[in-house]
Amino acid sequence: MSNIDLNHIAEHFAFDAPVVDITTLGQGFINDTYIVTTEKSRYILQRKNHNVFPDVAAMMDNIQRVTTHLKAKVEAAGGDPMREVLTVIPTKEGALYHREGDNFWAASLYIEGSVTHDVADTPRLAYMGGRGIGRFQAMLADFTEPLAEVIKGFHNIRWRFEQWDKALVEDRAGRKAEVAEEIGWIESRRAQMLGFWEMVEQGVLPRRVTHNDTKLSNILFDERDEVLCVIDLDTVMSSTSLNDFGDAIRSYTNTGAEDDADLERVSMDIAIFRHYAEGFIEERGATMTASEKEWLAFSALYITYEQVLRFLMDYIDGDSYYKVAYPTHNLVRARAQHKLLESMEAQYDKMQSIVRELIA
Repeated sequence: MSNIDLNHIAEHFAFDAPVVDITTLGQGFINDTYIVTTEKSRYILQRKNHNVFPDVAAMMDNIQRVTTHLKAKVEAAGGDPMREVLTVIPTKEGALYHREGDNFWAASLYIEGSVTHDVADTPRLAYMGGRGIGRFQAMLADFTEPLAEVIKGFHNIRWRFEQWDKALVEDRAGRKAEVAEEIGWIESRRAQMLGFWEMVEQGVLPRRVTHNDTKLSNILFDERDEVLCVIDLDTVMSSTSLNDFGDAIRSYTNTGAEDDADLERVSMDIAIFRHYAEGFIEERGATMTASEKEWLAFSALYITYEQVLRFLMDYIDGDSYYKVAYPTHNLVRARAQHKLLESMEAQYDKMQSIVRELIA
């Protein structure tokens, strides 16, 4: 990024005053992010990764339509839409992004006084995380416009199986023979996972707006750790909203690391599950269908299984998608996620009971 003139990029956006400073924010895995300070305000400037998001125009259109809907809901409820919803800052020409060569740039308002957390290390943070995503979904439950599919087949297990079968046939890295047991994990659950996805295809589980990256750090909190808004909307698409619950449970409840080599450390914390589910259902329960309530707990198994498949598939494929720190990194990830999945399966009846209790 050293050869890009960030001040030149910033000049294209409709900021409220001249820019006085631009600094790097965090170490994002996908986008490069900066804080732009003007004489009056602060903004977020991002270089969007068009290798991950090949249609930036469609992605930004999704974001704009969803945030417009959310702002109307917040305003109608007497809230502050500038603090409780992400605000896209257009270019001076009114576009939602600026293209400079092969780079795509977008900007949003920086929400002052906001804080983020990386780990739900207290019951209250797990509960508030559930409320944040639950509120996001509840406000969008009546959003019926179709959204562009910015990442093909995201959380679509039928599509993942097509990729999986191809990877097994090609065996690019010559690793298939060494992971016969792990391949068995995937195949033994294939019918079950396809059965869940068929309910989405048939409309039994309705398609709604989904965030698709519900880790805790994508929620902004105020100084009292009350939820302000959900951010990082690049992956907003249409699918079953259960994906968002399942992905959060996969992230929040793991007692180990996603790539933990010590499987004894990996399990699902049922207490954190309860706290997250409580917050989520408080906000979302009234807008859920009976089928969504019935399959809410299973969504955690579905999303975790998908991640096992994706890590193992990438290992077999020669580590072509995920960045790895050592040769067996993706295999270690797959084994750790499988251990988490087994823990969820062992506690599934209790998960179901908790959900039913909270809904009742």
